[in-house]
Amino acid sequence: MRQLSKTQNIIFLIGGLMMVIGAGTSLLAWTWAPYIYAVGAVCFTAMQMLQRYEGTNFTIRRLRRMMLISDVLFLLAALLMFANMGNFMHLSQVDYIQYIYNKWVIVLLIAAILQLYSTHRIGHELEKEGCVS
Repeated sequence: MRQLSKTQNIIFLIGGLMMVIGAGTSLLAWTWAPYIYAVGAVCFTAMQMLQRYEGTNFTIRRLRRMMLISDVLFLLAALLMFANMGNFMHLSQVDYIQYIYNKWVIVLLIAAILQLYSTHRIGHELEKEGCVS
């Protein structure tokens, strides 16, 4: 795996922290929480997309694709957080509650599970390959 520079690593960590703060404060119904989460998600996913795997191990490539899918889901969760702020799509109340209201939590949970699994497995596969000590 391509390692991030020190600046990129700091952006990556701050982005992850902002995602946690944004998701946590949105449960308290703070109006600026989706903005914090969205900025954090963009920073986190951008830095994670810079980490590339240049090897030929099929398992790591598959896990890397899973990680990129989770990145897209993190960004989708940010979009759903903004949609959760109000019915700006002018849907009927029943459709809004059925399709939009608080669905960002489910998307975030799926993304986090995919992220945890792929990160753990990539580390294990890199150790087997002898790339990481």
